[in-house]
Amino acid sequence: MNGQNEEELKGLLKKLLNSPEAEEAIEDVRKGERILSEHPVPELYKQVIGNIKAEIARAILCKKAAAFKRTAYKAVAVAAAVILLAAIGVKLFEKGDGEPGKIVTASIIPEVIWESGHLVADDAELATLTAEIEEIESEILDVKLGKNGGNGSAELAELEMELAEINSYFWEG
Repeated sequence: MNGQNEEELKGLLKKLLNSPEAEEAIEDVRKGERILSEHPVPELYKQVIGNIKAEIARAILCKKAAAFKRTAYKAVAVAAAVILLAAIGVKLFEKGDGEPGKIVTASIIPEVIWESGHLVADDAELATLTAEIEEIESEILDVKLGKNGGNGSAELAELEMELAEINSYFWEG
């Protein structure tokens, strides 16, 4: 302890303690400093220091790798968004040749029959369905007019169910 520090310490201890106790405390501080100077702090082994540095380097490397992955994923997401927007922009603002494109359709009726003037007469299944629908239509009309003499509402419901069944069969093909 240098002279100025010792004087400041004496002044502080004399304010807190009486004079003989202050001298004893100062002497204890001197003995403690002497013991510390005689026994320096042992140095760490080079291997222990190397292990600590390796662990720190490994932890830093893991954090750097995670940060790089996050940055790479963000860059890939931004690039994908830019490419998607560019593709959509090209499709939206693409100039055509002015002619409408050819419409391709699929039909359950052959083209020869479709272009003829008599669809029902040329297709046997269509003719059968049309005949059934017309028959049910006439039966419904009879029930409504009361020509058959039975329970009109029950028969009407039955005929409507038959018509719905034929209609669903027609659209199923």
